[in-house]
Amino acid sequence: MPAKMTSARGGASSAVDVSVTDSPLANFESLTQASVIAVMGAAIVISNILIIASFLNFKGLSNEVINYYLLSLAVADLLCGVFVVPLSVYPAITGRWMFGDLMCRLAGYVEVTLWSVSVYTFMWISVDRYLAVRKPLRYETVQTRTRSQCWMVFTWISAAMLCLPPLLGYKKEANFDKETFICMLDWGTTYAYTATLAILVLGPSVISIVYNYFYIFSMKRKLHSGAPIHDKEYATALAENLSNPSHWMSFVLVTVFWLSWAPYISVELYEYFTDQKIKVPMLHFAVVWLGIMNSFWKIVILISLSPQFRLALRILCLTACCRTKGRLQAELIGMDNDD
Repeated sequence: MPAKMTSARGGASSAVDVSVTDSPLANFESLTQASVIAVMGAAIVISNILIIASFLNFKGLSNEVINYYLLSLAVADLLCGVFVVPLSVYPAITGRWMFGDLMCRLAGYVEVTLWSVSVYTFMWISVDRYLAVRKPLRYETVQTRTRSQCWMVFTWISAAMLCLPPLLGYKKEANFDKETFICMLDWGTTYAYTATLAILVLGPSVISIVYNYFYIFSMKRKLHSGAPIHDKEYATALAENLSNPSHWMSFVLVTVFWLSWAPYISVELYEYFTDQKIKVPMLHFAVVWLGIMNSFWKIVILISLSPQFRLALRILCLTACCRTKGRLQAELIGMDNDD
């Protein structure tokens, strides 16, 4: 998740002694927040397990390179649901961190690393969709399965390395936010590094996403307007690629991701530059967990906009109690093609 700017949040986001803070009584509000977090965690884990299992069980996975990027997103969200979200349930009830300073620092590192992986992966998805439109005749030779897998390995390694320095900093105490019930790395003491990391992660990603989807939708508009394209083979391949629902599906995924995190980013920027904390009950809790909830919406978007994923999910559900997976899968693919 985005780096926390601690200078504007006062006591709530500053470093606290997590071992000394007294536990408040579990009132209705804290129980409600803990319940919301627990339900979100379960939804995130179950939905992403279904996504991963559906794609891995589906032999047609290799048909589109974009599916490997979707798998990477699902793995990142699943790790968030397993290693980040559950650690906030008990602190939401007690009001303090109970798992030690080292675990708090590790949780903060995992959060920002997984967020960076998601941002980079959305960039690669936009590049993949751009190449499908920009070079429709050479797309399958430019975007290969091996190349996409290499990009994903590079993305995970680079994100893990880029986010590592604050974890190894000299600050010993944990940074637990008692309003949002999550731990975050202390980025406020390393402004130059934080700014550099933000540029390295957000800069190329945002620029690529905006440019690539602008080009894709511009070409769609040009093709629908009947603009003449002299190369008939190119025009046929372009029309076929533009009809792929993956373009619209991936665009919705990217848009929902940034809309989910926009309130959190806006609040943090406002408090950082004005040096004033917004004193609205539950605001910080709401904006942070709205962003984390993005890890669940992916399955809703895939079911709604991806015929291939719906087919993969159907195969997974039917083969869960059927031994003739190969024959069933072939029949379903044939039925899907007939439709």
